[in-house]
Amino acid sequence: MENRAEIQELTLEEVMGDRFGRYSKYIIQERALPDIRDGLKPVQRRILFAMNQDGNTADKGFRKSAKTVGNVIGNYHPHGDSSVYEAMVRLSQDWKQREALIEMHGNNGSMDGDPPAAMRYTEARLSPISAELLKDIEKETVDFVLNFDDTTEEPMVLPAGYPNLLVNGATGISAGYATDIPTHNLGEVIDATVYLVDHPEAELPKLMQFIKGPDFPTGGIIQGLEGIKKAYRSGKGKIIVRSKTEIEDLRGGKQQIAISEIPYEVNKAALVRKMDEVRLNKKIEGIAEVRDETDRNGLRIVIELKKEVNAEGILTYLLKNTDLQITYNFNMVAIDDKRPTLVGLKQMITAYLEHKTDIVTRRTKYNLRKANHRQEIVDGLIKAISILDDVIKTIRESKDKKNAKQNIMTAFGFTEIQAEAIVSLQLYRLTNTDITALQKEAEELKKQIKKYHKILTDPSEMGKVIKKELNDVKKRYAKPRMTVIEEEIEELKVEKEVLVPEEDTVVSVTSEGYIKRTSLRSYSASPAEEIGLKEGDYQIFVQQMTTLEHVLMFTNKGNLIYRPVHEITDLRWKDMGEHLSQTVRLETDERVLKVFGLAEFSDNDAFVLMTQEGYIKQSAADQFTPTRSYKTKSSVAIKLKTDTDRVLNVIKTNPNEKQDIFLVSYLGFGLRYALEEVPVVGAKAAGVKAMNLKKEDRVINGALFNTSSEKAEVMLLTERGTIKKMDLKAFDVLSRAKRGLQVLRELKKNAHRVADLIDVQESNENTFTIMTDQQKEISFVPKKFAISDRYSNGSFILDEKTDGKPVNIRKDDLVYIDQEEEH
Repeated sequence: MENRAEIQELTLEEVMGDRFGRYSKYIIQERALPDIRDGLKPVQRRILFAMNQDGNTADKGFRKSAKTVGNVIGNYHPHGDSSVYEAMVRLSQDWKQREALIEMHGNNGSMDGDPPAAMRYTEARLSPISAELLKDIEKETVDFVLNFDDTTEEPMVLPAGYPNLLVNGATGISAGYATDIPTHNLGEVIDATVYLVDHPEAELPKLMQFIKGPDFPTGGIIQGLEGIKKAYRSGKGKIIVRSKTEIEDLRGGKQQIAISEIPYEVNKAALVRKMDEVRLNKKIEGIAEVRDETDRNGLRIVIELKKEVNAEGILTYLLKNTDLQITYNFNMVAIDDKRPTLVGLKQMITAYLEHKTDIVTRRTKYNLRKANHRQEIVDGLIKAISILDDVIKTIRESKDKKNAKQNIMTAFGFTEIQAEAIVSLQLYRLTNTDITALQKEAEELKKQIKKYHKILTDPSEMGKVIKKELNDVKKRYAKPRMTVIEEEIEELKVEKEVLVPEEDTVVSVTSEGYIKRTSLRSYSASPAEEIGLKEGDYQIFVQQMTTLEHVLMFTNKGNLIYRPVHEITDLRWKDMGEHLSQTVRLETDERVLKVFGLAEFSDNDAFVLMTQEGYIKQSAADQFTPTRSYKTKSSVAIKLKTDTDRVLNVIKTNPNEKQDIFLVSYLGFGLRYALEEVPVVGAKAAGVKAMNLKKEDRVINGALFNTSSEKAEVMLLTERGTIKKMDLKAFDVLSRAKRGLQVLRELKKNAHRVADLIDVQESNENTFTIMTDQQKEISFVPKKFAISDRYSNGSFILDEKTDGKPVNIRKDDLVYIDQEEEH
């Protein structure tokens, strides 16, 4: 292919980089971000300018919106008609704009997100306050540029009689930048601007004495003064905006929550729908009905509550979980000197004042020029009237207008401007051309010219003009503040009682890890022994609880599985239950060891955990409060130092009682010491040494007892099948980490080794069942055994040759619910 001069060879990277760079610059400067001076995006400025040019102003009638849209597209904004109309509609929506710039007749949308009527149906005109943005535009106050097809001119910025960027805010997304500037109160903004005229060095705290914070057209309550300060300082910050609500009393002891103001830019219909979904999905109990009662008198949403429910609690839940309360993020980006800039409050007002000063300067120069021009003419007319006959005679003797001008300039010394005015004077004007009126006008012009010179040369005079004009705008248009500002952000804590209806239920957990809750009705209808169990499985926990309580399950690997009762699957008593491994990852040899029901996580309860390798610790219940991921993960209850160590027992205790602990080891050593020797530590701690073990020894189990109780009985079971009852009160007290005293007589041949220890202080009359490795079950009642001395090996309860070795002991008659109370 021949080399042609007009064809360039460029890489795709160069082309893409260059073109996208240009496009981004266009989007940033010419579409999505507002100008810091007049607070308008190009499409908004073009709409206002086009309407003003067309005489579609507040003092005249309404005009079809379609006409304006066509005008804007045809002359200034070559984009889609829907984008222009949407921008026009937004300027008219008094729930989006603090001061609406356009008045519209017809459906201009709603807070429910309804679309406006088509532009052929609606009519619009500029609002009175728009006149302040456009005032003096004809006096060369702003630069004009050619439009897209060079057929007319459009302003680069509007004169802006007040700081519109702060008053109406802005929201937009461009390439690489987004902006979110909230609306503010006109009166407050003008007060701060006027103050800055006199005190240009004023810092933010001083300006914030005038501008307290955003003032949304939808009212509401702002929380978080620190967030406002940060945003005003840096351009970025976060505040909470919540609805204005009131709890009203109804007849019959009922209440309702009435909402009269909602956060800025929240879709009311979506909010009502979300709150009704909370009621339908029974996320909380107590909501009877959600109604939108908004009418011509204003916004009103009513949440009617059922009898005797916690209205405050329900309101807190709704604030937290719906758009009844939102987070508003300031991101104050505006075009300043053709560049997108993150701006603070002072920078915005300062930039506006520079613009306003420029506008007043240019307007004054324009007025001065016009006044000088008129003064020259008036002086010429005064002179001409004094020699009128001579002037007329000279003009009559001239050939044409040009000649007449030349003649009177030569004859009487008029300037060209004066001569033009004289020869253009119509004859009828001579009838009332009163010299005194002209002299009066000349005097007036002299004063004006002097005033204009003063404004242009004296900065304090310029300041006076700016302040007066701003105060005039404030006087005419300022309205009271709508949004209330509160210094602190209120932390929303939803009480569980609100979320979960309180019901009585029976919770059961089995040895193999099946868990369920059963209604009292289902439990009462089935005999207790008809519980759904897998073969060989048995219950380790059955308790009547309420849905507001908590279940803690400790595993032999030192982990804790937490379940709030209301989240446990509700099943029939005859059903097996849900296996924990369906939601929580368990290791292959991990099993639930002990289960506890808790009403609350308080430091008035504590747990003692002991391991087979001889470690022990105490942790207060409040150390085990659930983590966020409790549904799918277990948490640490005790840190095991080796992979082979296992938790043997977990005992719930009251830390305020004086208690002793008794531990027994495999080789038959027993150790008693005060529980206060065991420090209270956090959940992730490993604990301290519980017992000094020989190399081949290990802890088998332990029991706690009050030192004030008369007796503390335990049962020892040996591997050879003997059982022995001991009173620990008679056992010597030693100290922690000692080896302890022997609790069995050591035989030279086939010595007894401890298989388990059971605390029978409160269950002396219950039946216990020993399970052996040959699947045999042997039952016994502790009450029937006498207390043995320390050196006794107990009495045989099974034959290890025929029955097998004991594997575990379980208590048969677990305490169920109080059947008396149930019936």
